[in-house]
Amino acid sequence: MATEEPIVAGVAGRYAAALFDLAVEQGKVSEVEQDLIKFQQLYDLSDDLQRLVRSPVIAADDQVRALSRVLDRAGVGSLTKNFFGLVARNRRLFSAFDMARAFVALAAKARGEVTAEVISAHPLTDAQSQALKAQLKETVGKDVTLAAKVDPSLIGGLIVKLGSRMVDSSLRTKLSNLSLSLKGGH
Repeated sequence: MATEEPIVAGVAGRYAAALFDLAVEQGKVSEVEQDLIKFQQLYDLSDDLQRLVRSPVIAADDQVRALSRVLDRAGVGSLTKNFFGLVARNRRLFSAFDMARAFVALAAKARGEVTAEVISAHPLTDAQSQALKAQLKETVGKDVTLAAKVDPSLIGGLIVKLGSRMVDSSLRTKLSNLSLSLKGGH
């Protein structure tokens, strides 16, 4: 079912598809999706968790134990915890963030949603997020979920990636383009 989608390419995609199929079987897609979103948030906020996940020198058993404690504290369910345990034992934990992202995309697709990656210089307000979702829904004809990231180097504006389309209205890009045109004009 899920494994035929292009989003599930590579190791991360195969693991995500297997977890998705299992979650569908057990009726826990929403629960696992929320668990994986928690993991993504923790990963984004914790350099220690990133080191734990990425390090090839930490023994698999140590990774399993440490990650299990982190996931327990975050209130992550047993299916998701068991999944991360398997991933760590198979020495694939370095792909965990990509696996989580692929699972969330599969769950959104199953609901008939598409996910847009939005990068902004500052966090979007709820009103800005709702307006952007409405505008994107009008464009693609489907509900849109935003995967928001903050990159202060953009200075202002947004970069929106939706499928193979990308709109870059960041101030950094506009200034770069202006600089190039000024250099080219002389």
